[in-house]
Amino acid sequence: MKLDILAFGAHPDDVELGAGATIAKEISLGKKVGIVDLTRGELGTRGSADLRDIEAANAAEILGVSVRENLRFADGFFVNDKMHQLEIIKMIRKYQPEIVLCNAIDDRHIDHSKGSKLVSDACFLSGLMKIETEIEGIQQEKWRPKQVYHYIQWKNIKPDFVINVSGFMDKKEKSVLAYASQFFDINSNEPETPITSKNFIDSINYRARDFGRLIGVDFAEGYTTERYVAVESLDKLI
Repeated sequence: MKLDILAFGAHPDDVELGAGATIAKEISLGKKVGIVDLTRGELGTRGSADLRDIEAANAAEILGVSVRENLRFADGFFVNDKMHQLEIIKMIRKYQPEIVLCNAIDDRHIDHSKGSKLVSDACFLSGLMKIETEIEGIQQEKWRPKQVYHYIQWKNIKPDFVINVSGFMDKKEKSVLAYASQFFDINSNEPETPITSKNFIDSINYRARDFGRLIGVDFAEGYTTERYVAVESLDKLI
C-alpha cells in the first residue's frame, strides 16, 4: 500500500498530540496516511503497554488513518544505530510516502529527539540502493520521501511553518483523549505526571489557537523542516 504521508512517533499518542489535526485535514482532502509507533510506551507511568495498544487502535480509527504499525523498540532505550535504522527503512520502503512526519527535534522526553534523528537518518538511507532490505522474503526497492517535517511537542519550539487546521481540532482532541490512561482524570488514583494535568490537556487547544492567531485563522499546527520552505509564488502564502 502506497501512502501519501507516513507519521512516526516514539510513543503511541505522540503523533496525535503533535500532528493529529493536520492528519485529519489531509485525510479529508483524500490523502492516505499511516502511523508507525517506535515503541509501545511500556515505561509510561500510567496504564500498560497492552492498554496503550488498544488506545492507539482507537485513536487511529478516530483519525481515519489507513494503517498503524508498532515496531516494538525498547521504550527509553532504543538508539540510532544500524539495526533500528533498517527497521524504519523497511517501513519507508513498504509504504513509499511522499512526506514523513516525525518527532520534535528537541524536547523534554529523550525518546522524542532520539526518534526524530533516527527517523530522519533512515529517510536518507532508505534512498540508497546498496542498502538491501526485504519484507516477507520480498526484496524492497529504494525509496526516499520528498519531505521530512518535525511536529512540535512539549517545548515551544519556533515553527518554520504552520498549517491551518481550523475545523479539525475536535477530531484531534478526540484522538488524544482515546488515550484515557495517559491524561487528566479527576477520578484517577494513579501517580501524577507532567502530562496528566488539566493544563496539559488545555494546552492542546490553546497552543493551536495561538498559532492560528498569528496567521489569522482559528487553529494551526506548527512544524520544523530540514530544508528551505518553498512556495510557488508570493500570493500562495496565507
